[in-house]
Amino acid sequence: MTILTGKKIHKIYGNKFNKQEVLKALDINIQKGEFVSIMGPSGSGKTTLLNVLSSIDKVSNGSIQIGDKEITTMKEKQLAEFRKRNLGFIFQEYNLLDTLTVKENILLPLSITKVPKKEANQKFKLLAEELGIYEVKDKYPNQISGGQKQRTSAARAFIHEPSIIFADEPTGALDSKSASDLLMKLSELNQKLKATIIMVTHDMAAASFSNRVIFIKDGGIYSHLNKGEQTRQTFYQDIMKTQGVLGGVHHEH
Repeated sequence: MTILTGKKIHKIYGNKFNKQEVLKALDINIQKGEFVSIMGPSGSGKTTLLNVLSSIDKVSNGSIQIGDKEITTMKEKQLAEFRKRNLGFIFQEYNLLDTLTVKENILLPLSITKVPKKEANQKFKLLAEELGIYEVKDKYPNQISGGQKQRTSAARAFIHEPSIIFADEPTGALDSKSASDLLMKLSELNQKLKATIIMVTHDMAAASFSNRVIFIKDGGIYSHLNKGEQTRQTFYQDIMKTQGVLGGVHHEH
């Protein structure tokens, strides 16, 4: 079942005298329960794509449908409501509130819903244990490690069971062990909760945890790689080959 469809997405910055077309009539489909990585050289449009798909930024032209909702025609207020209820976000810089504990940060998305306190606490316990941060639940962000902060951020993204979780370079600020731990957890949650994850990354090792990699070049889709039954190591080799070719052709127009 398709959960996200983007058709003929254009994104243009600047004015008519100084115009930069970042996304060029791009089409994209994401299936429910997929863990998809978006990769491409610097300046290829991958972060812009994530921003328009997640409603952080508006398209210049084209349509984006999430579930049965067309988000490109929504007014700002509708969009904010839709975002709060249906989307989860994991950013590179954690975006945690320093004045709230780990538990309070994670429960934040539920504070705007009518979820009973007992149910909210059960959801919290389940996720925090799954992500290995239950024991630091009463600590503040400045008292925990980078890896724990990002896992807190991931728990916050999953807690309200959104339709899609958008992750923007989620391992960018982490050391390799913390990055690997986080991605392993994301992969497990993707399988257990059938959560749909769309992640932008420049890291081939990170991308190898996903089921499919979409490569972007010059504002359009260059190619796809499906993991299928391959091991993560074999998939990593395939990603490396494609990324190598892509890197080599970046400046050719």
